[in-house]
Amino acid sequence: MREWTLQLLRDLVAINSVNPSLVPDGAGEKEIAELVAMTLRRLGLDVEVLEVVPHRPNVVAVLEGRAPGRSLMWCGHLDTVGVAGMSAPFEPQERDGRLYGRGALDMKGGLAAMIGAARALVQKGVVRRGRVILAAVIDEEHASLGAEALVRTWTADAAVILEPTDLRIGVAHKGFAWIEVVTTGIAAHGSRPQEGRDAILRMGRVLQRLEVLDRRLQARPPHPWLGTASLHASLIRGGRELSTYPDECVLQMERRTLAGEPPGTALREVEELLADARREDAEFIGHARLLLERPPYEIPSDHELPRQLGEALTRIGGSPSYVGLSFWTDAAILGRAGIPTVIFGPGGEGLHGLEEHVRVDDVLACARALIELAALANA
Repeated sequence: MREWTLQLLRDLVAINSVNPSLVPDGAGEKEIAELVAMTLRRLGLDVEVLEVVPHRPNVVAVLEGRAPGRSLMWCGHLDTVGVAGMSAPFEPQERDGRLYGRGALDMKGGLAAMIGAARALVQKGVVRRGRVILAAVIDEEHASLGAEALVRTWTADAAVILEPTDLRIGVAHKGFAWIEVVTTGIAAHGSRPQEGRDAILRMGRVLQRLEVLDRRLQARPPHPWLGTASLHASLIRGGRELSTYPDECVLQMERRTLAGEPPGTALREVEELLADARREDAEFIGHARLLLERPPYEIPSDHELPRQLGEALTRIGGSPSYVGLSFWTDAAILGRAGIPTVIFGPGGEGLHGLEEHVRVDDVLACARALIELAALANA
């Protein structure tokens, strides 16, 4: 299994699958989806390729057991973030037990592990009951269009998202909301303050209130897995030229949310801040709108899936540990669709960074744990 899985990982990393929603000239997922589909067909699995948006397909494959039983889904994403500043992002290199390249950790290492595990199951013929579903989806790094499309037509009794976790079992992760705030002023010559209103200075009042809110959020009692909520100002623009009062300022911000916080919390907080600014100054004009919101996720503490994965790790000589994740994953979409899900994958360093690597031994250990989990799911 080792060399076959690692060669697949090299082949996956060598393909440019930069998300075009993040980078305008990104290659997208078409080529890597073709490789995944071809590989799974050669293993003898039933494979479905579904174009979610033009030239960006999901791949779903099914390994059927010999008798009916429960279904287990393994899910990973095909896209990566951009490569600006990287010297050789699509030339996989191995050094000191690590494989380097864009997407090696996030998350082509997980993709290689789940496909390698499927190959081993096919060769051993050990899926006696139930089915294993392999899903490779698009767009996780932006709006998760692939996972949204997946759950419209596929379901399972349990799922594993193969994001990098250092072989720890992820039982929760944060959500996020992207919000745009616009403050409005009046354009006028810079020498005529009686005619102009400065939209940027008015945004300063918003920023001050957001900073206070962030401190309040981080001072709250932490969630047992996820710590505290937070926010940050991500992007800001405004103004016309140096000699003109700016008539508009636009802020785009992110709020990280916790399990237990209801949908819409972040937007309501910002709208309350704007209302406070209007009470302070009747001439203040500002509004907010939600750009995108993704929910947090937490699997019930008494669910058998984390326990079974922990037992699978023990069987391969690992030591199970459980963790909450600060980053968002497609687990929230699967969970919202009624599929109990954990997050589990290899470790490494350089997520979204200029030098990204995955630990080779972790990829192989991840594959072995998936094989054991498949057996336990229908024991």
